[in-house]
Amino acid sequence: MINPMVEDPDQLNATFAALSDPTRRAMLARLLEGDATVNALCAPFDMSLAAAAKHLQILARTGLVIQEKRGREKWCRLAPDRLAPAVIWMQSFGHVALEDYDALEHRLEDLGLLSD
Repeated sequence: MINPMVEDPDQLNATFAALSDPTRRAMLARLLEGDATVNALCAPFDMSLAAAAKHLQILARTGLVIQEKRGREKWCRLAPDRLAPAVIWMQSFGHVALEDYDALEHRLEDLGLLSD
């Protein structure tokens, strides 16, 4: 049964699908530092700009990233509130100890998804 606090199960599914890819998670982690142009956001990845832009399209479709034109460039910004349904759903499984968060943080650092 889905948590009653989660109003749209399709949106929840789309959010988890978007988060399932390491490239998209890395893009979201980068946006935690602030807004970025599409080119700057896609540059670190060993793939074509078109392939990286497809990842951004998925993030934009789920509402996790908001894209807007500023002058000649397209900028991206994180929409952290769109993660709330996924967080609420995960919290419904019970209390998570601080040690679990520490282990998750260390694992994300090991994967290069968090920086100091």
